[in-house]
Amino acid sequence: MRLTNPSWSGHLFVRKIGKYILKLLTKANRDLKEGFMLDRTIPFCNTIMKCSDYNYRKTALPAGFSIVPYQVGYEKEWAKQEYAIGDFDSEAEAEKYFAETYLQNPELLPNILFALNNDGDVVGSCIAWQDMRGINSVSSLHWLVVDERYQKIGLGRALCTAVMNIYAERQGLPVYIHTQPWSWKAILLYISLGFKLQKTDTFSHYENEYEKAMIELRKITTPEQYELLKQSSEK
Repeated sequence: MRLTNPSWSGHLFVRKIGKYILKLLTKANRDLKEGFMLDRTIPFCNTIMKCSDYNYRKTALPAGFSIVPYQVGYEKEWAKQEYAIGDFDSEAEAEKYFAETYLQNPELLPNILFALNNDGDVVGSCIAWQDMRGINSVSSLHWLVVDERYQKIGLGRALCTAVMNIYAERQGLPVYIHTQPWSWKAILLYISLGFKLQKTDTFSHYENEYEKAMIELRKITTPEQYELLKQSSEK
């Protein structure tokens, strides 16, 4: 039957699109359970994401785990994990970066969150930070990492949620992320939390390489995942 009322036609179209995007997000959430191991053979392209709409939500943690702010000594565990995934050439380099970037701002140290297991060992981290966008300061989510042994159980989502809740409480939106195609599973996680890929926008010193990134993402994601990436892009 042909619809003759344009308002009904538009309404049904919006509903169909909404259901389709929800279906893609549900599938993406299942895919995220595979973990966040990085494939460094994928070309690096600066990828910018932004979340402008987020409401405080409960942080769902696996049993026996907790999220706590930075404590003295945690930088060593952070350095080990960042070195393990290839973000630095040595643990010493990673620890130096942490000291020079974060320990110089003691008032912001409570924004550096760590996931602990039942034994109190650091098994992941994520940082709520401030970067520059032009002459203004903007919120940014930094350095999500989860120990390989503790992936696939929801710690990455819990850490990101805890960081985003900091911004929700302090009216710190929008929040930016700088990432790259080899972190495509994390990109899907960010989308599920409300982030959108930016076609032109950027922050800090990062060049926006959206077009290049999408070419690489198309090679490594399923058609359904790539469609979600396109639907979750904005200027």
